[in-house]
Amino acid sequence: MRLNRILLSTVLVVIAMVVQVSVLARLHLPGAVPDLLLLTVLGLAITYGHVGGCLVGFFAGLLADIAPPADHAVGRYALVLSVIGYAAGLAKPDSGQLRTAAGPMLVVICAALGTTLLYAGVGSLVGDTAGAHVGLGKLLFTAAIYDLLLAPFVVPLVMALARHFDHDPLTEDSAGGFGGSRPRMRWGRSGATGPRGMFGRTGRTVKITTLARGARR
Repeated sequence: MRLNRILLSTVLVVIAMVVQVSVLARLHLPGAVPDLLLLTVLGLAITYGHVGGCLVGFFAGLLADIAPPADHAVGRYALVLSVIGYAAGLAKPDSGQLRTAAGPMLVVICAALGTTLLYAGVGSLVGDTAGAHVGLGKLLFTAAIYDLLLAPFVVPLVMALARHFDHDPLTEDSAGGFGGSRPRMRWGRSGATGPRGMFGRTGRTVKITTLARGARR
């Protein structure tokens, strides 16, 4: 990942984690907690692709594992979000532009359900049953509802920021990437030419005129 992607992802993940722990977790809503961190990872994954989504998901999950008041084994959420980030990154459109909002909303629903199932599955494997008393069905339902309601305010904003700061001037077309025009070099039989051609029609005209003058002399 490029430096601008790393910096932006770090800032967004930290902000999402702080808001989730200090605000959303204290709302004491029934069932699951609205997962702002997950939505941030989804927005970055859909913009950066599966590799970037996997990396962002891993470090975001690791931050959630070690940030208080975490009550689960370290690495559990990092594994879950790395898988979810990779899968969400596969939904990145080839053109880089989303045509409808149905795709991201479907990704949010699948990610909310998949995160809850993977989290519970990994917990059962390592003997970490924190939160199992709530009930898996209730967690799945509330997680999907909360994340779906929060997604329209988070995912488009994260994607817009990611696209804005992903601008790389070195990859711009030299012909018009900065609002100006620059003469393009053209290769022909006589070599590289600029506007009107250094060795094109203008060059041939000068050459013929010179030969004519020499013949008159």
